[in-house]
Amino acid sequence: MTEHRARKRFGQNFLSDPNIIRKIIDAIRPVAGETMVEIGPGLGAMTDPLVERLGHLHVVEIDRDLIARLQERYTLEHLTIHQGDALKFDFGQLGAPLRVVGNLPYNISTPLLFHLAAYAGQVSDMTFMLQKEVVMRMVAEPGTDDYGRLSVMLQYRFRMGRLFDVPPGAFRPAPKVTSSIVRMVPLPPEQLAAQDEGLLESIVAAAFGQRRKTLRNTLRDFLDERDFAALGLDPGLRGERLSVAEYIAIANHVAMKSK
Repeated sequence: MTEHRARKRFGQNFLSDPNIIRKIIDAIRPVAGETMVEIGPGLGAMTDPLVERLGHLHVVEIDRDLIARLQERYTLEHLTIHQGDALKFDFGQLGAPLRVVGNLPYNISTPLLFHLAAYAGQVSDMTFMLQKEVVMRMVAEPGTDDYGRLSVMLQYRFRMGRLFDVPPGAFRPAPKVTSSIVRMVPLPPEQLAAQDEGLLESIVAAAFGQRRKTLRNTLRDFLDERDFAALGLDPGLRGERLSVAEYIAIANHVAMKSK
């Protein structure tokens, strides 16, 4: 087949450094018989060693040209191809426990992470390569510039860990940014303490909707001065100062008020 040209609209940058590929596969530690899905297999840099170790792999791919290449290379015994947009894909249909891996497209990484978080209950772990800037937001601690809505909502559901960086030269074409590998391990259900997760999401979104404003302003639809006092929170703080546990406490306080 002719050489595949990376498509900007799909955010394609193909991993090509064999040493980095080996390092990522070693970090994933695939075991034969596990159910695993790779998002965006691309030219198969990670797909080849994953299939070799697992025996069978699911992939989600939107690019028809790349799908045709995969179909030429693999039999149905070794690879199940799900054609379509990962943002709309029902990962629940693959069963549990499920492992999820991939070099996530930079242009849809944040909405895709929120989509994947909805399947945390059936996932054993997720290992992704993302733009380093996004990974730093995912693992950020309260009080830092990177800490925001993505940090809180992912850390509520997952134990997060940044493993190592991947330089631009490991890709073809080389992106203008450094990438990082991140692992997400779902927390057990008993640790998910929010009474209403939808309410928690709304409160976190409001708190970070206008980062320069204080909680007194951003959360005025949820809390008044008495509520801040009851929670022991300073209404003059900004959203990035609160821990995940404090956001859970706010959400549960608001949920109790509305009963």
